[in-house]
Amino acid sequence: MNQNVFYLDTGFWGWLYKILTPVEWLMTQIMDLFHSFLVMLGMHPVGVSWVFSIIFLVLFVQACIFPIFYKQMKSMRKMQALQPKMQKIQNKYKGKTDQASKEAMSREMMKLYQDNDANPAGSCLPMLVQGPVFMCMFYVLSAIPYIARGKRAALGAFDVETAKQFSESKVLGLVNTTDTFGSGDLTVKIIIGVFVALMCACMFYMQWLSMNKNMNPATMQGQAASMQKAMLWIFPVMYIFSGITMPFAVLVYWLTNNVCNLLRTFWQLYAFPTPGSPAADAKEIRDHEKENARRAKSGQQSLEEEALDKAKVEAERKESEGYQRQQPQRKRKPKKK
Repeated sequence: MNQNVFYLDTGFWGWLYKILTPVEWLMTQIMDLFHSFLVMLGMHPVGVSWVFSIIFLVLFVQACIFPIFYKQMKSMRKMQALQPKMQKIQNKYKGKTDQASKEAMSREMMKLYQDNDANPAGSCLPMLVQGPVFMCMFYVLSAIPYIARGKRAALGAFDVETAKQFSESKVLGLVNTTDTFGSGDLTVKIIIGVFVALMCACMFYMQWLSMNKNMNPATMQGQAASMQKAMLWIFPVMYIFSGITMPFAVLVYWLTNNVCNLLRTFWQLYAFPTPGSPAADAKEIRDHEKENARRAKSGQQSLEEEALDKAKVEAERKESEGYQRQQPQRKRKPKKK
């Protein structure tokens, strides 16, 4: 990269990042606030305090996104519960290509969503938030060295002096926040390589969990299975090529974000698994054991004992009334006088 020209401020990217300036300004203020707090606690203003401020920024963003993610999980559960009804509507209009049939199917689908308070776009909301945030974080952390050298105007809380503090910060005296794989020595290359490997491992394991624990085996057939297996490898490989070009500060942000996403995936598997998936079967067993423990503590029957009693009552009823199902009686209309 040209050390005198910040290319993210030119062309299409310059136009895009200009639109995201309010987000970039806010992120610099939050980072500076966390940094000031850490300095107040006794940490040196130049050094690892800036790395921790990046980590705290990630945690702050994740805390803001979590309510949206929780809403997304509830929306996905509703959509999954509606799958049989959606399939029924689709089968009703299967093979009909006329405009009237397409509009009728669309209306019935929309009514189904509205009646059940389901949003098919709900799963996209966290990505719509995280995507611009990551882009802005990459932009801010990439722009800081240029601000420090006076090749770019100040950005939010980062004036020349603050940018110099950030650019001079090192982690354990080994790797600078602005170092990249190509610009650093062997030690820097090893540290960045470890960070990239951890990023890839987090992404791979997260994809593996989703594919093997949170998907209905019936849906993992044919093209869907091939797509999931491809994603299992494609994203980690993309991390390798993109990670080695980014400043170390961006890798700190990226790895922390991946760890948070992995922990959130564990929570999803525990609380909101996909129906029919191995995680859902494990949750059913877990819930069954919890309910039996609750009943035992309160002196109530276990679920098995309750089911056995109901079966006995039903058997006695059939024994006394016979096994022939009573035919429904048609109501007679009153005779007209």
